[in-house]
Amino acid sequence: MTQSAKGSAAGNGTEKKKLGLTTWILISLAAGIVCGLILNQVVPDKSPVDNFLIEGVFYVFGQGFIRLMQMLVAPLVFCSIVCGAASMSDPKMLGKVGGGTIIMYLLTTALAIVIALVLANITNPGVGLDMNSITQVQPKAAENQDFKTTLLNIIPTNIFAALANGTMLQIIFFALILGFLLGTLGRKVATVNRFFTQFNAIMMAMISMILKVAPIGIFCLISRTFANLGISGILPMINFILTTYLGLLIMLFVVYTLILFVFTRLNPMHFLKKFWPVMVFAFSTSSSNATIPLNMETLNKRVGVDPKISSFTIPLGATINMNGTAIMQGVAVVFAAQAFGIDLNASQLVTVVVTATVASIGTAGVPGVGTIMLTMVFASVGLPVEGVAMIMGIDRILDMGRTAINITGDAVCTTALANMVGMLNRDVFRDDTIKEVDTTTLENMAPADYSDFTTPEEGDTEIGEDGDFDMFDDLEYPEAPARK
Repeated sequence: MTQSAKGSAAGNGTEKKKLGLTTWILISLAAGIVCGLILNQVVPDKSPVDNFLIEGVFYVFGQGFIRLMQMLVAPLVFCSIVCGAASMSDPKMLGKVGGGTIIMYLLTTALAIVIALVLANITNPGVGLDMNSITQVQPKAAENQDFKTTLLNIIPTNIFAALANGTMLQIIFFALILGFLLGTLGRKVATVNRFFTQFNAIMMAMISMILKVAPIGIFCLISRTFANLGISGILPMINFILTTYLGLLIMLFVVYTLILFVFTRLNPMHFLKKFWPVMVFAFSTSSSNATIPLNMETLNKRVGVDPKISSFTIPLGATINMNGTAIMQGVAVVFAAQAFGIDLNASQLVTVVVTATVASIGTAGVPGVGTIMLTMVFASVGLPVEGVAMIMGIDRILDMGRTAINITGDAVCTTALANMVGMLNRDVFRDDTIKEVDTTTLENMAPADYSDFTTPEEGDTEIGEDGDFDMFDDLEYPEAPARK
């Protein structure tokens, strides 16, 4: 083909369009399910192929991808919340957004548990369950803490230890205080502000790089899951799975759509259409934390939420807003009680609501942790911890769905709050020109506009009132005056 012909073909739009990240993830998800089910039937347990491929290659690549995402969680959340709080230096704005965020998160979590309890008592997922048909695994019990201890544990005694251990609530607490002070001090700490904004850009660039291998990691994760479970491992728990997913769908299409419509008067279905790629990514990775960058970018670029809001609420939501996890825990309580022949009274059900809501505050946004936290909920009403073991075998299937609902709840509450404080661009929400978020531009996503730190005010000089050079007057660091 001649050069002109090539140019003509390109001009006519005949060149192949590259598949986006969402498409590749969906392909990997479907391929992983098929591959896993086939391997479950043809590869014997503990065989050389099982040890090398399923528990070797698939395990290493799948967990490696999750670890790559988890590696960035602590610095990303820390910088994002510092920048978001700094941009809301007005105490009234910070209090309005912060207080409104926490209240909405906790209320939706409590509502999710109530929906799950009511639904499970209708479907009776544990009635008639053959306990011998389920492989029992001994779970690690979560520490049963009272409410006072939970509150005190929010305050870090050593922020560096919190960062090293990934203790998210402590990281968020310190980041909020630091960000607020940076915003209050303004130009005097412009250098520090610039450090955090630039470091946040570095985190986004790393996320963008890691997302390039997401389809491979997801394929390995899903393949191993279904290779270990197979069809026979799912069937005994099918009623429990269906009840949980029904609760998730009610949360998505009833509760979330009502919240969006009541607080924004916008089309909820239009929101879900735009947010669908993020849900797919969360479903595949089963990690709320791993979805944080894509969640914020989608809200900013496709939904119209101001980055000052999303950079604060989304990392916070990934830690304390666990609506999907709450639904799973509510259904699990009824399931275990019925399986063990234990009747729960009204006061015990109220205890479940309170305990599960508190437990969600300390639940990390990583795969599988919701099941571990379930032991705290079981202990609060005297259910055998062995009940958690029944759920662990199919937890991955549940984890995918509840993670998708977790991150969607964060986005819905963020959109509603952004509209309440006048920081939702409705024109962007209605604009359908951006079909999918370009992950290659994540590094360019600034969590806040810091022009107030970088633009000199009228009358400013490079020399401070005391006659010394003012290094904070300008972020470009002007040359020092020549010595006489």
